[in-house]
Amino acid sequence: MNIVVAVLIGVAYVLLNSLIPEPARRRFNAIMVGGAGAAYLSGGGLGPWEFAFTAVLTYVAYRGLESWTFIGIGWLLHTAWDVVHHVRGEPIVPFADHSSLGCAICDPVIAVWCLAGGPSVFETLRTMTTRPRPATRTE
Repeated sequence: MNIVVAVLIGVAYVLLNSLIPEPARRRFNAIMVGGAGAAYLSGGGLGPWEFAFTAVLTYVAYRGLESWTFIGIGWLLHTAWDVVHHVRGEPIVPFADHSSLGCAICDPVIAVWCLAGGPSVFETLRTMTTRPRPATRTE
């Protein structure tokens, strides 16, 4: 059940972000992945490595201001960091033991969307369901 909830959170994130017009959508997501890089700082479970990871994700987020690919890479890096914290027993939310595992399941859903260019799901569906008008023949 936790897996389903984590995937649904990722899908909800994508759907809500689909409402933001470009280029603001890309910039917003760059900021979000930068913030995700600092999510573990207060717990400090990995000591100085937490600062190193934050620095790396800050750079990736900066590059993400102009590149969906970097944003996707940032979410995948955060996924790996989530797994490390889950294995070490240092969850992202201290009172929720499996929060890092849930985050590690949710983040790749967001990463796949970002690596696809962060398209608006609603616009994509609209385009897919709109039938082209048949050409009229004039002679």
